[in-house]
Amino acid sequence: MTTTSEDQSTVLAANQRFYDALEARDMAAMSAVWEQTDDVICVHPGWTILRGWVNVAGSWDRILNGPGHNQFILTNTSVRVEGDTAWVVLDENLMTDGHAGTIACTNVFRRDGDDWRMVVHHGSPVMSG
Repeated sequence: MTTTSEDQSTVLAANQRFYDALEARDMAAMSAVWEQTDDVICVHPGWTILRGWVNVAGSWDRILNGPGHNQFILTNTSVRVEGDTAWVVLDENLMTDGHAGTIACTNVFRRDGDDWRMVVHHGSPVMSG
């Protein structure tokens, strides 16, 4: 299967929906981004590995209903599509409650018909200085 710029654009749109859901604290929108299977994996900065949709959804529910409000400025973004799998690598420049930091992030998507669903989200804090 040949990768097209349309594939890359569609993956980037799915990636943006993830961050839109996160900033809006919208669990329904977050759920719509993810593939809801036992295959999904999420690693939040400082957390242990979460496997399976039930565990991943529970983590997002705690984050979205927790205190504070996060704003993300996404930079250093690249996308790669290989067949029915795609990955987006980027820096999440996080602004929250007067604090700022950078998280190096990898988001992996799997093709679902004409759209893409997230199957892996992995964020690692970038050391400052």
